[in-house]
Amino acid sequence: MAYSQQLREEEIKNKVAADVFGAYDCTRIFGAVDFCVSVKTDGPTLWETESLLWAEAKAGVRADLAPLFAQLVLTIGKEKTHEKHSPPPFLGAFDCEKIAFLPYHAVVDFFAVNDFDWTVAPSDPGTREFKLLLDRVRPLLAAQGTTFRFGETGGELAAFVKKNFVAGRDGTARLPVTRNNFVFVYNRWREGVKPSIAVDWDAARRRGILDADFFLADLLSKDNATLVEKLYVVLRGNHYELDRALDEMGLFVSKRAEFRDGQAAHAGFWNRYKRPPKKEFWHWIAERRDLLVPQDVRERKGSYFTPQIWVEKAQEALAAALGEDWQDEYDVWDCAAGTGNLLAGLSNKYKIWASTLDQADVEVMRERISNGANLLDKHIFQFDFLNDSFDKLPEGLREIVRDPKRRKKLVVFYNPPYEEAATARTTAGTGKNKPGVATGHALNAQYKPLVGAAANELFALFLLRIKKELPGCILGQFSTLKHVLAPNFKAFREVFRSELFLVPANTFDNVQGSFPIGFFVWDTGLRTSDEETMADCYSAKGEFLGSKRLCPVSRDGIINKWLHGFFDLQGERIGWLCFVPNDFQHNMGVFITLKPSESLVRESRVTPITRNNFPIVTLYLAVRQCIPATWLNNRDQFLWPLDSWREDGEFQMDCVMYALFHGQNRISCKAGVNHWIPFTEAEVGAQEAFRSHFMREWLGARLEAAPPEGGRDFSGGAASGRAFAGGPPALPDLFGEGVGWMAAEGGESLSAEAQAVWEAGRELWRHYHSQKGAVADASFYDIRAHFQGFKPNGHMNADSPDETYTRLVGALREAQKVLAGKIAGKVREHGFLR
Repeated sequence: MAYSQQLREEEIKNKVAADVFGAYDCTRIFGAVDFCVSVKTDGPTLWETESLLWAEAKAGVRADLAPLFAQLVLTIGKEKTHEKHSPPPFLGAFDCEKIAFLPYHAVVDFFAVNDFDWTVAPSDPGTREFKLLLDRVRPLLAAQGTTFRFGETGGELAAFVKKNFVAGRDGTARLPVTRNNFVFVYNRWREGVKPSIAVDWDAARRRGILDADFFLADLLSKDNATLVEKLYVVLRGNHYELDRALDEMGLFVSKRAEFRDGQAAHAGFWNRYKRPPKKEFWHWIAERRDLLVPQDVRERKGSYFTPQIWVEKAQEALAAALGEDWQDEYDVWDCAAGTGNLLAGLSNKYKIWASTLDQADVEVMRERISNGANLLDKHIFQFDFLNDSFDKLPEGLREIVRDPKRRKKLVVFYNPPYEEAATARTTAGTGKNKPGVATGHALNAQYKPLVGAAANELFALFLLRIKKELPGCILGQFSTLKHVLAPNFKAFREVFRSELFLVPANTFDNVQGSFPIGFFVWDTGLRTSDEETMADCYSAKGEFLGSKRLCPVSRDGIINKWLHGFFDLQGERIGWLCFVPNDFQHNMGVFITLKPSESLVRESRVTPITRNNFPIVTLYLAVRQCIPATWLNNRDQFLWPLDSWREDGEFQMDCVMYALFHGQNRISCKAGVNHWIPFTEAEVGAQEAFRSHFMREWLGARLEAAPPEGGRDFSGGAASGRAFAGGPPALPDLFGEGVGWMAAEGGESLSAEAQAVWEAGRELWRHYHSQKGAVADASFYDIRAHFQGFKPNGHMNADSPDETYTRLVGALREAQKVLAGKIAGKVREHGFLR
């Protein structure tokens, strides 16, 4: 090991700068990045200093450098460093023992992810954003990262730096454009050049013309002449040409776009950057045009780049279903091709067809042919799959589509657009449905009577047209599991049946979130049914994880429908249950509070919790929260259970105890009377009397006939310091004649797991009530807030400076995990999940 573990972080950075990067400049800092390496210059430069490495540094020895890369990406994204400065060819991370490098282009798509909170603290590993990035970084680091140990690899580290950290400047001090800074240069071009082009950009966008195509015309040019003739937009000296075609007389015609300022801004910008890029980058830049396409356009047009690992896995799935010689026997049509990367690896170009809504993408695919893409120029065409007639197809494909026998040898293989009318904001009550997403297409009115609300989503319209107008073909398609599982798609499932495999969604570019994306293979000529499906599952690295059963459900079979039977609008209210749709992805929206938000009330996402129905509420919360959400179960639906739960008193009491001490129990005495304290004042050493003893009395009444293991007597006496009068609270029979809550006469006992939770909670309450100024009626939420405090954004801190609290709350959480595992087994046994 080259450096001492006792060195501070700054000392390690200084030594690495001197020992490893002595030939470079390590004094400049870009944004909030820890450690930067850039080209040495003699005095001030006209343009920006060229970066070679941005890195995260830590003192000591880290067993895993992946979290450092996740922190680095968050740091860059939070400060928008990649937009303010030209990114380097490498990102890095090091401690006192080792250093790792990762190509910047491997993470460039991270910064295009939508609905991602870049304002979180980069150093906080507990945030959802940190965990999402860590999940994405790990496989990249394993596949593309390079690690060296200081002082133990001979000259390998020095040789790596010398070979890869090469200044790209030429005599004019212009920055080269590479796949690392490609998006950065585009963003600068939008600021500096785009306003000078005489185009109504809003009108152009409605016609499918994007500024990205003008940028590509500029970038792939020399002496102001675009070198790639097949691009949709080309630069011709002092103007652009686009929409070029032959007229009826065979004369070449095109539209022109001029410069408003005599090309001054354009000339000034390209004096700063070197163009064209090295020819070895041309193919990659054309293929990754999607990185320059706005999110809403990608959603609408299907301009998504499918990672090569899943392209290969999808083609393997087709081979498994159709036979090893399938490429010679079947024609393949990608009807939402984008720039055509889904077709990479297919061998028989005479049987490959590619269409896309965007004419610019057609030209990019044609250009890629000259760079080795295995496609035929005449088999690439512009086509609006949701509106155009099949009469517009090329003759060869049109003949296949019209012939029932040849259709059976057609594979429609694509990654469709996903835009839908409803969004997360719609569901939460903070936004409205997007107008015209699917209703603007001719197929919506045609198929909505058949499948209902499913016709509001573009990918569903693609599927329906294929099924109805290309009967008998084979379909290979990527999509979420909504049409396999969601209640809204029950009618749709009467039309479709599939075999599939599942992969993590966040392995796809521009997709964030922890949920599965499936690749589906259908034979549209087979009879369909709404039955369960088995799916193979793969990790982010392509490793087989096993098989998973997918169980579709109707709207009448969901847990929220079951919950409605226990709504109580007349009883004495002790809180509110906030609930959301029935799958794992929405579980964070299930919680208990004394004061729900106005939007939740407006959207009917709440129901009163009363002295009568609170046990069913705790059962509901425990069922929804006891199994952690993962990318694989993210879309699984919670169901109307079997009746067996009614007779399982231990399960019911486990759920009560679990919910009392769960983080989603957000009861706070600041919002009203806290009826949820499961202890007496004497048991926790409270400094004042509680305003409500409801929960403690309810527990005592339920358990009075059978003290729990260990001698804890809930019925009163010396152990509790309080006697209960009047017997159990009067609870109505909510569950049918003769079936009450946990035995009408009491006599239940806590399981050992529930008892451990109760005792761990009691110790935590005791510690809180020993604090000066402790509030007598404090809830579990209030106690956590007291010790942990809040961040500026209003989120509770993940830890506390109070070591005793940290130890006690840790013990409670461990006991909760054990109880959660016990409840989870019962959740499946009683049919809440299948």
